[in-house]
Amino acid sequence: MTWRYLINVTGAVVSNEETESVLRLQIDATDGQARTGVVHTARGSFRTPCFMPVGTRAAVRTLTSADLEKLGAEVILGNTYHLMLKPGADLIERFGGLHGFADWHGHVLTDSGGFQIFSLEPKVTDEGATFKSTYDGSYHHLSPEGSVEVQQKLGSDIQMVLDVCPPLPSTEAVVRAALERSVLWAGRAKAAQAPARDAGSKQAQFGIVQGGITVAMRTESAQRTLDIGFDGYGIGGLSVGETRDEMLPALAAVTEVLPTERPRYLMGVGDPVSIVEAVALGVDMFDCVLPTRLARHGTILTSAGRMNLRNAKFADDPEPLEPGCLCEACSRWSRAYLRHLLMVSEPTAARLTTIHNVHWLLRMMEGAQAAIAAGTFDQFRSQVASVWD
Repeated sequence: MTWRYLINVTGAVVSNEETESVLRLQIDATDGQARTGVVHTARGSFRTPCFMPVGTRAAVRTLTSADLEKLGAEVILGNTYHLMLKPGADLIERFGGLHGFADWHGHVLTDSGGFQIFSLEPKVTDEGATFKSTYDGSYHHLSPEGSVEVQQKLGSDIQMVLDVCPPLPSTEAVVRAALERSVLWAGRAKAAQAPARDAGSKQAQFGIVQGGITVAMRTESAQRTLDIGFDGYGIGGLSVGETRDEMLPALAAVTEVLPTERPRYLMGVGDPVSIVEAVALGVDMFDCVLPTRLARHGTILTSAGRMNLRNAKFADDPEPLEPGCLCEACSRWSRAYLRHLLMVSEPTAARLTTIHNVHWLLRMMEGAQAAIAAGTFDQFRSQVASVWD
């Protein structure tokens, strides 16, 4: 069970009633605060802790839905900002949402568009954000209610509320304003989603916690977002310029407040050490463009750390990217061949290196799941840190 809150336009809780959540987190094992389990949804289920490849424009760069199925990805992300502009939410809805449009049978989580919009320095009021399209220079306005409507048309399994993501470093006043507006918008997004839920929609909705790196504001934001009541909780505004030593105390303050029976999603974090440290604090879900962006520039994720495939020493190296790796790239081609493709800007290079990096990170998450289940997560955590820190 979770609590359903009715919100007025000021974001204040005015009444509540108990209702069934549209998703359920089944925790199978814990090791300290780290936990592993399964999130059950109307579509099916996915295992946690999990990494979700980012499909900004309804595709993970250079990969197809068939590639992602072979890799074992269970959840991918869609970007509300980009998709509302091109090709448009109405068109995607006519194709049966992102699942039909991209022929993807796994889960889809859509972000609210907030992070991308705020990187464009929009005009922001309590009503929403007005921003300029990066495609054609046209102006658009996105409100909390509008973000809900777009994501309903996109047909994702999980939608995120629109929030305000302040850059770091920011003054306390800027972080406070972002916190207040994010709480206000979260209440309005919850209210906007309510009619669809009453009509039988199984689309889950996650609130987002802000508060910068200030522990007190993180705690406050988490509690106020929890008071509204969501199916799960995103933790935003981290990994935006702060150090890991600054991020982790703020993250710990949030996981201390958020309920153990709801999924916790750390947004935009993809480096192995930060993922493992966050798992140790009880985080379940992660996303980031890091593995795919690194792949396109020739940086390979391996159990020995990052490998720069552009390095001349790999020009005649017959070994696979990582010996023992079972991905498509490592199973068939040498470092020398893949480096050649990269150096001559052959598009195949980006696809194959991306396949490897996504495969590697998904397998790392499986390793985390297994370590938690075995009660050896501290050893796993130390091993990752020894290579990547």
